This record gives sequence, structure tokens and C-alpha cells, in this order.
Amino acid sequence: MKKRILWLSSAFIISSFAHAQVMTSPPSYSENQKNPLDIYRAEAERINNLVHTKLDLKFDYNKEQVLGEEWVTLKPHFYATSNVVLDAKAMIIHEVALVNGNSKKKLNYKYDDLQLNIDLGKEYKKDQEYTLYIKYTARPNEVKQEGSAAINDAKGVYFINPRGEQANYPTQIWTQGETESSSCWFPTIDKTNQKTSEEITLTYPDKYVSLSNGLLKSTKKNSDGTKTDYWKFDKKHAPYLFFFGIGDYAIIKDKWKNIDVDYYVEPAYKDVAKQIFGNTPEMIQFFSDKLGYAYPWEKYSQMTAREYVSGAMENTTATLFHDGVQQKAGQLVDENTAEYVVAHELFHHWFGDLVTAESWGNLTVNESFANYSEYLWFEHKYGKEKADEHRYDEMAGYKHGDGPTKNLVRVHYNSREDMFDGVSYNKGGLILHMLRNFLGDEAFFKGLSKYLKDNEYGKAEAAQLRIALEEVSGRDLNWFFNQWYFDNGHPKLTTVSEYNPTTKKVKVTVKQDPAKLFEFPFAIDVVVNGKTTRQQVWVAKQADNAFEFDASKKPDVVIPNADQVLLADIDDKKPVEDFIAQYKAGKGNYTTRVLAINAMADAQATNPKAAEALIEALNDPYDGLRIYAIHKLDLESKTIVDKAEKKLKELAANDPKTLVQAAALNALNEANIYDEAIFEKASKSPSFSVQGAALTGIIKKNPSKIDELTKNVDDLVIKNSRDLVAALAPTWIKNNQLDKAPLLAEEAALYEFIKFQDPEKGKVAEQAFNWIMTTDSPEATAKVAKILSQYYSYLKEQNPQAGVALKNTAEKGVQLKTDFSKTKKSATLVKQVEELQAALSKMK
Repeated sequence: MKKRILWLSSAFIISSFAHAQVMTSPPSYSENQKNPLDIYRAEAERINNLVHTKLDLKFDYNKEQVLGEEWVTLKPHFYATSNVVLDAKAMIIHEVALVNGNSKKKLNYKYDDLQLNIDLGKEYKKDQEYTLYIKYTARPNEVKQEGSAAINDAKGVYFINPRGEQANYPTQIWTQGETESSSCWFPTIDKTNQKTSEEITLTYPDKYVSLSNGLLKSTKKNSDGTKTDYWKFDKKHAPYLFFFGIGDYAIIKDKWKNIDVDYYVEPAYKDVAKQIFGNTPEMIQFFSDKLGYAYPWEKYSQMTAREYVSGAMENTTATLFHDGVQQKAGQLVDENTAEYVVAHELFHHWFGDLVTAESWGNLTVNESFANYSEYLWFEHKYGKEKADEHRYDEMAGYKHGDGPTKNLVRVHYNSREDMFDGVSYNKGGLILHMLRNFLGDEAFFKGLSKYLKDNEYGKAEAAQLRIALEEVSGRDLNWFFNQWYFDNGHPKLTTVSEYNPTTKKVKVTVKQDPAKLFEFPFAIDVVVNGKTTRQQVWVAKQADNAFEFDASKKPDVVIPNADQVLLADIDDKKPVEDFIAQYKAGKGNYTTRVLAINAMADAQATNPKAAEALIEALNDPYDGLRIYAIHKLDLESKTIVDKAEKKLKELAANDPKTLVQAAALNALNEANIYDEAIFEKASKSPSFSVQGAALTGIIKKNPSKIDELTKNVDDLVIKNSRDLVAALAPTWIKNNQLDKAPLLAEEAALYEFIKFQDPEKGKVAEQAFNWIMTTDSPEATAKVAKILSQYYSYLKEQNPQAGVALKNTAEKGVQLKTDFSKTKKSATLVKQVEELQAALSKMK
């Protein structure tokens, strides 16, 4: 799962049918327990094990229900038992029977809308298989469990525009199983430590296509306008990885060796599908080689989904993505913003799908690896600086909010959904990078290969990762895992260097915050006359550490954490002149130069040398740092603008990277600098970001040209430029151009924030919100509702005031849309009110 984000208890409750004389279960958690953090979230107890799951599914599009038949084979794990408990949420259970050859014997059962407790009628012993038949109706809209910031809904199966009420909008059905939502569309033991093979038969309208796990074995057309597809997956995987998707898709064929690699995109994107997903075969080869473990499954397909509840999901052999991965050529010319997500979900097919976290508390063995794969892919494909840029952003994401207070592996949490956070993802990936650098590449990747082979098609926890790495490397890693996996936080350091001309030694002092001490390897660069000497030291678990190194003269600069591997807060006590030297010495090291640029930017107003060095950084060989330096310029300072203008114009006109051109154009806009030739040329760029920045500048200079210039511009050019949105929105609202309303959804939902940053644009955004809430605009309203609930989940703990603002916005939206719906009888308006109310109900 690509976070973007977050999800009853993992304790297994023994039913009244259990045999107390055979076993005693551990205490189950009480819903009335005052503090959920006191609950020990154990690995789910295995009384019965799934063996094979066979499903026959049909669909009621009007009622948004799944009509299902299931044949599920199970066996006791160790102790004999005469009952089984299956997770089955919000279903109507029509029949439960024991299958015996071609005959069925009805069984007694109890059902409480969450679990199906079945009396098997006899006792089964260890490994003695039995097959149950269950006929049921799944009702996803009746599911009561809630989603989170990472996965914002949890009803398992989603009907998108099922009755075709939204014009020019696709009809789809797709599933989302993580965390425990597969049991919303078929009865199962919905736990990560269960594994089952599967076969699924899907009957649906003939005009669509389907995708599921495994291989499509057959498809046949039926006389009633439907067709039936039969999908079969012989290898075992966890229930949360079950998937099907149905809709109108173009299927673009690709290959890795003899394995089919298919891309399911909406027909409008078929010509650019290979630009979006086309690196997948190379990724499969790269990861297979790196891990010493070939891709383990029989195919790999990737599908997009409208209104998806997260970023993407690694359903085994059939990954599902948010439709935002579908980009037009004018976006792809800048960069493929989906590429890191493609890598992330693919890597899960080793870490998560092949070897699965035994419990949500050990989610790190799934998500931390998938997070780190993003670094590995960027490093392989685009170089270390691109990878380090990504890592720098991931580090900032982890440090934001309450991440530093949480253990990476934790068995105490409010909800399993809370595990999908910046610790399991960001911090886990950062820690793996540290572990790789400590062990060296050969030992690290051979250790990962051993971990995969030792636990393939099974479950694992962090301790098994440690054992595999220790076995390969011969090094004890308890100190590392105890510190980074089973505890929280990161070092907070202050570093100072002093040179003694008499002894010709430089002394580097590393002070730790005594509130929490760590031990770790630490790289220090001493730069003398432009020549760098790397010193490797060990910082002990104490408040003060001091190291001395030879230096023929006072160093140009001393750089702590010189390889930028350690996850830490470092207060590097040195003058800005040293940071200027650090920038020069930091060739090939993105983070070393970023830290220098930050210091130079902080001093640009008072230190001419810092300002000159910052402007010189606009020439950085790495495009990401050219953009970073542009963003750090103080464009309200006439002195800085005068010095930077020439270079900004050069970048806007000639930089080989369109994102740099766009950043430079936006900087010129902010500084009120207009060069007609540059802006006119840029307005015809194939890049949407460059077009948007250029048009903003032209319209700012010539407001009367707005209609003429934007008449034939792609909507995405406008959507990605807040200035253009603010300029065009009043006309759209005045003319009631409802087709443009979805373009305003984000600004409308977040108008309170925009008001704070820019009162004038905030007023326009508020007008857009009021307009959307008082019109029949299904797509725009749905987007507003989704943005409100998603942002609220993210912000409520980080910024309570922001959470209150979003909740107030949602309440206002419900009231406005409700009042409007009373004036015009419309089924779509009723649904819009329901969507807004649903968003508001999540704001707790």
C-alpha cells in the first residue's frame, strides 16, 4: 500500500463452541477498556487455517451489492476443533453447509454482522481439511468500520457510478482489502498470518473487462448481455491481497521474459500507458537481480481506479492505482510522478505478498521495504542524487507530527489503521538505508534474499529479518534493532569543530540530547585546501563524544554526517562561510548541498557572500537543486532580484529540464519581471507546468487576454496553476460553467487555508466552494468531500486549528447542499448530500 495513508483488534476471540479442555485462549481485548494503547495487539491466533478459497460472484449495480457463493477449504492449525469463526462484515447469510463430494449438509451458525461462527458438527484434527459452502449477499454500504488517513474508507468493494447517473464518468467496481476489508465481500479469516490459494468467477456486463489475481483461464459471453470470466491463482497469499476490478479499460500488453505485464487504463490514456507504466519490466528485472530472488508470480498487471481510497495497493499480481497516475503527455514531459509508486507496489510482491507481516504491529516488514524500493529504483535509474532528494523529503515527512514518539515495531496502538504512518513507511525506509550502509551492499542484499527464501509464501516479523542479516553478515545486530526497530525517536545532535594550530589537529565534538541516547557509526569529512578526508567514527551512547583528526591547516569546512546516512537532527554550529565551502565540497551529495543552500538562504539578506553563493547554486548540475535554490531566493528583496534576474531568465528560456523552466518562470512572476519573448515562447511549450507559469505571467501583464489565451488550453494546465484558477474562476462561476467545477474542487475545499496565505485568492476559492455547494455538480462535490475527509484525517493531530477549519467547511457544505437539494428534486443531489455527510461523519 502506498500511503498516502491509514486502519477491530488483532486478538482472536474464541467462540462459545470452543473446547476449553483442549486449549485456553489469551485474554481478548475489551471494547470497554479505557485506553486502547494499553491493549497488547498480539499476532492473530490461528485455530483454523485457510487452504483454498473459491468464489462465484455476480453484481447488483442498482443496489451496489455482491451476490456471492463461496467454497472455502480450511483445516485446524494444531488443536482439534469443531467450529470455525469467519470474518464477514455486513452481509446477508443465506446458507452455510459442509461440502461432502457432490452433496451438502447444512450447518448451524451464529452471525452478528461482523463474524460468522459455524458449528462444524464434528471435531476435526490437525491438518484434517474440510470445505464449507456459503451463499451470501455482500452489502458494502452497510459496513460500519472506518478508514483512516492512509486508506480513507474500509467497505471492501466499491461501485463507482454504478447506475450511470454521472454523465461522461466511468462505471467501475473494484476492491480494497487492506487492512481487513476483504471480509466485506467474502467470508474469510481476515488476518495477515493466513494464506490461501484462490479462484474467482466474475459475471458482469459484456461491455467491460475484468482483472483479478492470477491468470484468466476462460471467458464466455452469456445470452443476457453479460460475460463470465474465470480467474485462478494457485499460489497462496493473504486475504487482504484478494482483488477484482471491472470497468471500461484499454489493456496495453507488455512482457518481462515470458511473463505478461499488462496495463489497464481508461481508454483516453491508452497512447501514454507505456510512458506511465512502461518501466515495469525493467523494474522487475532490477529487483529480481538485486534481491537474488526472481519475481515469484505468474503475471503482473496494473489497473487504475476512479475515487480510489488510497494511493495504490499491491494486490498480488494485480496492483490498483489511484487514477491520478494517469497523466497526459504534457505532464509526462516534466516527469512521471507515478514512477516511485509503481516501484513501491511492485516491490511489495516480495515484501508483503511473498513474505507477509505476521501482524499489523510488524507492518515494517511490508511497508518499510516498499518505501525503500523507491530509493533503490531512483538510484538505479536516475542516479544517487535523485534517490537522495527523495530520501530527504521522506525524512522531513517522518519528522513531521508525532512520528518520532512511535516505535517502528509496536504492539500497542489505538487501531491497526494507525500503523500506516510516517514511521512504518518513511522512517522504516530510512532505517533500511542505514542498515545497508552499515553492513555493505553485498551482505545487506544477500541477507534480504535469505529472509525471502526462508519465509517465502509465509509470514514474518522484524526479528526474522535481523536473524537473516546476522546469519549472512556474521555480525550481531541486536543493538541496531533494539534502538531503531523496538524503540522510538532519533538522535538529536549538536556538532562543533575547533582547530588547534599548535597540534595541527581538528577536534570535533558531538553532543547528544541526554534525554535519549543512541550509538551509531558516523562519517565526518575534513576539507583542507579543497581536498576531502573521510573519517569514520563511532558515537557512543553518551552525551558527549569528541574526536581528533590531523589537519595541516585550519579546515575549509568540517562536515558531520558527511555521507548523510544517519537519521538525526543535527545542529551544525559553524558560520555561513563554512557552509559555502560545504556546498563546493559536496559534489555528488544532494543532502550536503541542500543543507548548505538552506544556510546560505537564511543569511542572504545580511551576508552578500551568502547571497552570491545562493545565486550561484542556480547553476547546480542537478536539476532538483536548481529548483530548490530558485525556491529559496528572497524575491521580495530588490537586491536579490537584481542579482538573480539574468540567471532566472536563462533558466526560464533554456534549461534542459522543463520543471526548472517552470520554477524560474514562477519566480519571475513573483518578482514582477516580464520578458515578452521568454513568456510567449514558454506559453507554447509541450510542458503543462511551463505553459501554466507562462500564461500566468502573460495574463498578469495583459489581463484582457485571459479568455483568448486560455480558450484552447488543457484543463490540467489551469488546474496546476492557482493563479490561473483564481483568474478564471469568477468567469466560470458567473456563467455557471459546471463542466469547470471539478477544476475548482481542491481550492474550494481548502479555501480557509488559501485565505490565510493569500486573502484575495481565498475569497475566490470561497466563492467557488459556495458555487459548488449550490449547484448540481456531482463530480466536484465528490472531490470536495474526499479532500475534506482526507486532509482532516491527516491534519487533525498535526494542526488542531486546521482540523477545526476543515470540519467547519464540511458542516457549511452539508447545510448549503441540503438547502439547495430541497429546491430541486434530484437523485444526484441526494447522493451529494450523503457524500458530504459521510465526510463530516469521519471528522471525529
